[in-house]
Amino acid sequence: MTVSQHPDRFHDLPIHPFDPTAAARPAAGEVAWRLALEYDTDHDFDRLWKAFLDAVDPAGVRAVVIGPWWQDGYVSVAAAVAAVTADAARLPALEALFLGDVTFDECEISWMEMDDVTPLLTAFPGLTELTVRGGMDLVLAPVRHDRLTALRFEAGGLPAAVVRAVAASELPALERLTLWLGTDEYGGDTTIDDLAPFLDGARLPSLRHLGLANSDIQDEIASAVAHAPVVARLESLDLSMGVLSDEGAAALLEGQPLTHLRSLDLHHHYLGEEMQQRLTEALPGVEVDLGDAEDDDDDDGWRYVAVAE
Repeated sequence: MTVSQHPDRFHDLPIHPFDPTAAARPAAGEVAWRLALEYDTDHDFDRLWKAFLDAVDPAGVRAVVIGPWWQDGYVSVAAAVAAVTADAARLPALEALFLGDVTFDECEISWMEMDDVTPLLTAFPGLTELTVRGGMDLVLAPVRHDRLTALRFEAGGLPAAVVRAVAASELPALERLTLWLGTDEYGGDTTIDDLAPFLDGARLPSLRHLGLANSDIQDEIASAVAHAPVVARLESLDLSMGVLSDEGAAALLEGQPLTHLRSLDLHHHYLGEEMQQRLTEALPGVEVDLGDAEDDDDDDGWRYVAVAE
């Protein structure tokens, strides 16, 4: 599995590509505006961004989606982040930002050259939703943000330093947290100890959805989640896209009750048919996603996460 499609919607708004040459456009707040450079275009992201602010009423913009920010060879996202944050005062209504809406045919997720994304949170105190895709050289410092309700990091290898920064942040309004942890082959060096603050839940009093996904330590995560205090107040739990086996699933079933959940996402897993049936029967009122079952019968026992390179 790879990231192969661009989303149609973001922040409950239809995504609309910004075209500097368009004769007519939707109202600024009716869509999530996608800004992306075509390969080998004759202008850089800064020029595209300035054209966007000149063409669309920036005071009404609610959501922005940033796709490829490079013209030909891959470059750091730092300049794009700087361009957006420099104009924060012109975007008082901005509620949602997706940095890195890039598919594998534009750039593999672990080849995207990231940088410090902390300014996106500090420059926009009104932001309620932030999604960041890409893990290489990704940096985040602990922050306090009072309005953020949804935070999502997607990576083939999410640096443990970023995970620890999220854990150390003060995010009292955060309701949804999703981390694609990835694999150590691509820089995903998070340990169970790094996840302890999320599992305790004390620093995230509003959390209702937790996603610890796409990990090569998925069994360890499942075992920890089975006894995690935060689970009792979750409405949904996402342990998908990783190398979850019968061992991890058994730990979930032997731990605290999960029947209060609305949904449990385990898609892309290595569970046997018997264990899948046990889960379904044990959670009759829960929407359990057991799609994309992987074959674990190889002699070498090799397993892979859904999104790595």
